Amino acid sequence: MKTVPLGRTGLNVSALCLGTMTWGSHNTEAEGHAQADMALERGITFWDTAEIYPVAPIRAETVGRTEEIIGTWLAARGGRDRLVIATKVAGAGQKAVRDGAPITAAGIRTAVEGSLKRLQTDYIDLYQLHWPNRGGYYFRQIWNYDPRGRGDAAQVTDHMLEVLRTLQALVTEGKIRHAGISNESVWGAARWLHLAQVNGLPRMMTVQNEYSLLCRQFDSDWAELAVMEDMPLLAYSPLAAGLLSGKYAGDVTPDKTRRSHVADLGGRITPQVFPAVAAYLGVAARHGVDPCQMAIAWAMERPFPCIPIIGATTLPQLATNIGAAGLKMTEELRDDIAAAHREHPQPY
Repeated sequence: MKTVPLGRTGLNVSALCLGTMTWGSHNTEAEGHAQADMALERGITFWDTAEIYPVAPIRAETVGRTEEIIGTWLAARGGRDRLVIATKVAGAGQKAVRDGAPITAAGIRTAVEGSLKRLQTDYIDLYQLHWPNRGGYYFRQIWNYDPRGRGDAAQVTDHMLEVLRTLQALVTEGKIRHAGISNESVWGAARWLHLAQVNGLPRMMTVQNEYSLLCRQFDSDWAELAVMEDMPLLAYSPLAAGLLSGKYAGDVTPDKTRRSHVADLGGRITPQVFPAVAAYLGVAARHGVDPCQMAIAWAMERPFPCIPIIGATTLPQLATNIGAAGLKMTEELRDDIAAAHREHPQPY
């Protein structure tokens, strides 16, 4: 497995990141441990989780269970220094975590201590804000996005400074090493970076936003910022919640899939999505490649730093997704993907 620099952290990480958000809901502890074993054996040393996981759906009784499963794996296998572990503090509005409280200095403190305990570790390599308090346009909110009424710039700046000072204290205490953002906008990222620079506070090193062949909101202003500021995209849902695997083609819902738990796949099921999926499945078939590997390999070679976060329900699925690291993209394949995108630019 190739390694890549994680922005300006000084860390080198695997070119793929292991996603864990189904451990504790769709996957048992034993299955989570088996996925962890396979990932490490095949060179994936960068793992992502969150205090809110598992998801699909989020339940108060399972919040934190994914981190616990990683913690029991670490306790059994040892070798914490072999891994770069990322986790997240939940933003405002999720009742299952701290009754939906927004991100505050005190909330970050509580969340970090909880994550450290569940992960059975002394430090977190990358601590991310799962989504901003002011909200955003992710999770299909782009269709009615209105930035007005989300707090003025001065209020947002005061909040950001409070967060950055808290993160600085946690870095000093050795509880976190670096910080990152998630589900953030270009303006938000630029503001975080500016405030860190002028105040000597921790830099937001990465951004974790949704990105796939079907969801390409990162391709313009975000792409430029990622390059100019060396802020890698940690691309979640590179298979569009499984749509790009083809398993839902024809608008079906196989048993024991994510769609059997969340019927609309978080708003991704639309009249336009299945023709788009069919187009990409056709491209993969014409070039004799696995559609999952094609989608992940495409993300890996974008013209900005991009580390896809791969997840799976079963070990064979995980093995296939890891295999994307070895897929050689041809110019003909890239051209056909670009043509499909022009025909199906924003299916959800």
